[in-house]
Amino acid sequence: MWGFKDFPITDPELGRWVLAAEDICFKNPVLSYFFRIGKCIPITRGGGIYQEHMDEALDRLTDGAWVHTFPEGKVCQEDAPIRRLKWGTASLIARAPVTPIVLPIFHRGFEKVMPENYMFGRRPPFPLCKKDIEIYIGEPIVFDIPKLKQMAVDTSRKEFISHCHSEWPETVCGMDEAAQRCLYTNISDRIQLVLEKLRTVSKTCLNTN
Repeated sequence: MWGFKDFPITDPELGRWVLAAEDICFKNPVLSYFFRIGKCIPITRGGGIYQEHMDEALDRLTDGAWVHTFPEGKVCQEDAPIRRLKWGTASLIARAPVTPIVLPIFHRGFEKVMPENYMFGRRPPFPLCKKDIEIYIGEPIVFDIPKLKQMAVDTSRKEFISHCHSEWPETVCGMDEAAQRCLYTNISDRIQLVLEKLRTVSKTCLNTN
């Protein structure tokens, strides 16, 4: 995905970190070693946004590194609208000491490289060659986190949002759980809107070609 012009692919210091599914990329020692040296951070699906390795991703952001996430949280090979985004990406944006710039990216064609139902309902053992891949990069998104936090606090008070995740920290950045939920929803909704616009642009380009 990152082998196209003007993206750093030869300097390991500039290369991206990426959140990767633990049950796929880290299911045995060989895969774990391979993906770890590829700067992958294991994430447990269903483990929540405050699991241990999310803190590792936050540390990388604190260091000023580039962290790449797939905010839908699962493999999607259907040509369908962007699904509701998971809150993990939003929580990293909100909790980072210096608010990161978000670069939205939408891609087409990977479903041809590694189709989920290639043979007997399974993926091919190796990526397929000579497939067209399209990558659409949107304008950077800059979040005004202090303003969004205040809006989230005000909204949570007005709507009396109930707490329903007892495992969440009591406060994060001075906010209770209800305010956190509002904040992460607002950030995720904005990213989802931008990604959906990129998807629409990609379909227009596809039909034109």
